[in-house]
Amino acid sequence: MKLLGITGGVGMGKSTAGQLLRQRGVEVADTDARARQLTEPGQPALQEIVQRFGPLVLFADGQLNRAELARVVFADAGARADLEAILHPPIRAAWEAEAQSWCAAGRAIGAILIPLLFETGAASRFDAVICVACSEASQWQRLRLRSWSDDQIRQRLAAQWPVERKIARADFVVWTDTNLETHAAQLERVVFQRPLTSSAASGAPA
Repeated sequence: MKLLGITGGVGMGKSTAGQLLRQRGVEVADTDARARQLTEPGQPALQEIVQRFGPLVLFADGQLNRAELARVVFADAGARADLEAILHPPIRAAWEAEAQSWCAAGRAIGAILIPLLFETGAASRFDAVICVACSEASQWQRLRLRSWSDDQIRQRLAAQWPVERKIARADFVVWTDTNLETHAAQLERVVFQRPLTSSAASGAPA
């Protein structure tokens, strides 16, 4: 089985890429979704988060107050590192197990959506890495549509590698300053019409 890593800057189209790949029959795991599952009430990771950050990161019903947690960790690099130390190991274990299940089932291609793929040192696990990217102007426009303030956007961008660095490390680039059809056509070319190996020209646009 060929295993793809899908990364890119926040708001640049990774989730859309995942949806398009699912429509083509590719198995896709989203690490953001795994993080949400791991922080549901009763999960060990949530208990660790409360121990580290205190009860204010919980709502009265025991659900994680994600906005409050984000306010804390994106304003403090040390706090963010503590949160990543809690979440990253079980998230990686979850997608590794999912990839193994796809391989055992005889799937030809699987893809993992990982915003911090390079930052967490996961690149070597994949046969190829695709960076989904767009212009800075489009990125900011999309993030503002999430009702994020400019300060929130700056904090989140500072928590990741610049997209130019991700592009330079990726095997393929899918550019999303386009319509959905063009986005899909680029993925089609990269995933189904070209050899999926990390020996491809690094950073070359699809």
